[in-house]
Amino acid sequence: MKKNNLNRVILLIKFSIMSILLMISCDKGFVEMNTNPNAFTEPIVTNLFSYAQIRTVGSGTADRNRTNIKHMSGAMQYFSTLTDYWYGEKGVVHEQNGNFFETVYTSHLRELSFVLSETENNPDQVNLNAMAKIWKIFALHRVTDAYGDVPYKDALQGMSGVYKPKYDKQSDIYPWMLADLEAAINQLDGSKSSIGAADVIFGGSIDKWKSFGYSLMLRLGMRLTKVDQSMAETWVKKAIAGGVIDKIDDQALLKHTSTNSNNWNWDAYELKRESLSEGSAGLGLIKMGETFMELLHAHNDPRIPFYATLWEGNINSKQLEVISETTKPELQKGLPHGYLPSTISQAIPTWASSMLTTYSEPNTATMANYSAPTIILSLSEVEFLLAEAVLRGWKAGDAETHYHNGIRANMESSYLYPNFDIEPMYLTDVKIDAYIAAHPLTGTDQEKMQQIHLQTYFAFYMYTDFFEAFSTWRRTGVPALQRINYILNTTDGYPIRRLRYSNQELALNEANVEAAIAAMGGNTLSTRVWWDKE
Repeated sequence: MKKNNLNRVILLIKFSIMSILLMISCDKGFVEMNTNPNAFTEPIVTNLFSYAQIRTVGSGTADRNRTNIKHMSGAMQYFSTLTDYWYGEKGVVHEQNGNFFETVYTSHLRELSFVLSETENNPDQVNLNAMAKIWKIFALHRVTDAYGDVPYKDALQGMSGVYKPKYDKQSDIYPWMLADLEAAINQLDGSKSSIGAADVIFGGSIDKWKSFGYSLMLRLGMRLTKVDQSMAETWVKKAIAGGVIDKIDDQALLKHTSTNSNNWNWDAYELKRESLSEGSAGLGLIKMGETFMELLHAHNDPRIPFYATLWEGNINSKQLEVISETTKPELQKGLPHGYLPSTISQAIPTWASSMLTTYSEPNTATMANYSAPTIILSLSEVEFLLAEAVLRGWKAGDAETHYHNGIRANMESSYLYPNFDIEPMYLTDVKIDAYIAAHPLTGTDQEKMQQIHLQTYFAFYMYTDFFEAFSTWRRTGVPALQRINYILNTTDGYPIRRLRYSNQELALNEANVEAAIAAMGGNTLSTRVWWDKE
């Protein structure tokens, strides 16, 4: 019995050795045989960077429709609605308050984190690494401006095992962002290779990335004027000395086309999909806002036809047949804010739902067209900030020149949009010159500041950059927005000051979120972020 067991053991050992040898011999060429020669087995970082740029500009309903449009544009009273789901306009708390936070960290920055890790300390990819760092700051500055204290140092650390990131104080985040931005700009090297067309915004131009970086520095530096004048002055001066955007061709923008749904302008798509449905035949509950339209009319603004139309002008099949008539400025008007279909008669006693067709909608032939570019950081914004810098004594020169340059740059940017040259939408040189002549920069410095900021408000609408319009309004208080009384309002009728943290984050990262809420003094739509000092 023992001998039989021994023989079995010896046989088992021999079989095991033979199996191992067979596996080794079979493995020769096994990996090669099972690898698709036409497939990528390693991520291409340039492609990931392209994807990160596109996603950050707009990734869909969560960041563009629910945040940029319903919250930010609603808060800025560009639009008026007879609904309760444009939360920013009516100051309503909803779980969508946190959608932008979730999107930035799980979508906008996901591929970017890999690009940064793969290119760090790689001398052959020094420029791609610098571009990714600048783009990271662009993405993160919008989320901290929207929410206040957010993860910065711990952001993008998921691959390092940080799954519950600590929230940093915005008072720390801003100096870090500015210092990191300066370092990234200085890292850009024109003698080293770039990434060409993989950079879908600047085509790999090192010079344009530098001017974009310094223009972003100018924006962030000026953001601090209410909370830290000294820090603001330091960074504004650095930005100006470095060299900001100084011509339209250098603006940061992403081009879109109407022929491919993968490349539509997301804001235009979301407006058309939900807010401006052709099936509503002009009876939809989303219209141009009374605040915005009355200000445009008060200034006899030639952008009115470019910005607004009656509903027939938004019917794709007949748009170009009627758009010259439906955009006439004398026909355009904005709907009063803060009402529902059941209460609008309080503002308009003779109200009938059929009257909705007489109120203006955003113009989907031009600025809200599927093929409209997304202008990320414009020459006009830079010029208005430079005009402010002159008034503050932080830059030599003439404030009025920069002010007028800003108006002209915005109006001439209309030439980048579809159907720009159809009357009365066409912002001709004659119209631009006449408007500038009628708008000198006059009065006290405070009055001049108000004029500059009002034109900034007008300009951001063209770019559908309601994020930046919201931040600029919080810093400047211009324009004076209406107090909106609505039954579900949580801000006592005043415009919102920030977005509430994500419910998902509160569930998954409770301790760090609660610490941030305590540090900020609350998690309401009225809680002010650090730089938005009263």
